[in-house]
Amino acid sequence: MIASNDFSMLRGQKVLVTGATCFAGSHLARALVGLGASVRVFVRRPAALHHDLRSGVDVAVGDLRDRRAVDAAVKGCARVFHIAALYRDASATARDFWEVNVGGVEHVLAACEAHRIKRLVHCSTIGVHGSVSHVPSDETSPFNPSDPYQKSKLAGEDRVWTWYRRTGIPTTVIRPAGNYGPGDLRFLKLFRSIQQGYFVMLGRGEVFYHTVYIDDLVRGHLLCATREAAIGEPFLITGDRYVALNELVSLIAQVLEVPVPRWRAPVWPFYAAGAVCEAFCVPFGISPPLHRRRVGFFTHNRAFTSTKAQRLLGYAPQISLTEGLRRTAQWYEARGHLKPVNGRSQVAHS
Repeated sequence: MIASNDFSMLRGQKVLVTGATCFAGSHLARALVGLGASVRVFVRRPAALHHDLRSGVDVAVGDLRDRRAVDAAVKGCARVFHIAALYRDASATARDFWEVNVGGVEHVLAACEAHRIKRLVHCSTIGVHGSVSHVPSDETSPFNPSDPYQKSKLAGEDRVWTWYRRTGIPTTVIRPAGNYGPGDLRFLKLFRSIQQGYFVMLGRGEVFYHTVYIDDLVRGHLLCATREAAIGEPFLITGDRYVALNELVSLIAQVLEVPVPRWRAPVWPFYAAGAVCEAFCVPFGISPPLHRRRVGFFTHNRAFTSTKAQRLLGYAPQISLTEGLRRTAQWYEARGHLKPVNGRSQVAHS
C-alpha cells in the first residue's frame, strides 16, 4: 500500500513514465495516478496498455529510437521515470539492445535537458554487477555485465551519470533486483514447471538469487523521485532477503503445495546447446528455444543489500519473499495459468 501523504508533492504534478505497458512501468503509472499525479505514458503500442490505465493517463505514442517522439513526450513534464528498455529479447542482436538501451537513453536525456525537468529517475538493473563474488554486494560492487542486455544497460547508465554531472539536473538511478508479482509472466515458466513436476535444477542450486516484489519496487521509485538524499546516487532496490536457488524452488513448491523437485543435471551441456541455438536463430531474428542467459539463471550469483536505500531514503521491503510468492501464485491461478491450489481463495492481488 502506497501512503499518499508520503508523496504529497507528486499530487497534481505532470509526470512521464516510459514503458508503461511493461510490468514495472504499468504498476508505477497506476500508483502515480492513485497519488493524484497527472500521468503521461510513453508507449509504442497503446493497445497494450492495461485497461484500467487507458482512461486515467495521457498517452504519448512513439519509440525510444525516435528523438522527436521522445522530446514531445517529455515536454511539459516535471518528473520523468525512464523504465522502458529492450529487455531480455532472445532474438535481439547486440545492436538492437544498444539502439534502445543506449541511444534511447540519450534521447530521453536530451529531452529532459531541453525542457529542464525537475527530476529524472532512471531504471537500470542489478545485472550491471553481473555475478557477484562478495555476498551481499552493494552499489560499490564492481561492474561485470555478462550479456548484451546488461552491457547496454551499463552503457546507458554511464550516459546518465555523465549527463547529470554536466547539467546538474536532479537525477537518481535505480538498480532493481529480479522484480515479480501479480501481472508478471516471466516467472510463470518456473512456477509451472515446479507445479507440473518437470523442473530440472542445473548444477548444485547453491548460487544466490535476489528478488523484489513489485509493490516494494514501486515504492523505491517514488522515494527516489521525491527524497533530496536520492539526488546523484544509485540505489539497489531489493526484497527482504536473497536465497539459494534450492531454497527458492522449495519455497515455490510449498506455496503450490507440491513436492520439492529433485531432478538435477549438469550445466555445461545446456550452456553449449544454448550457444548453438543462439548461433543459428539470432541472425534470423528467431527467438532460440534455449539460450545461455537462461542457463545463467543457474550459475550467476545475485545477492545484494539495499542498506543504502534504507539509510538514505527510508526504504524498507514490506512484502516478504514467501508472501510475494504466494500472491504471485494466486494471481497465476486466478487467470488460469496454474492449477488452483485446493482451498485457496481465487481473489488475487492486482
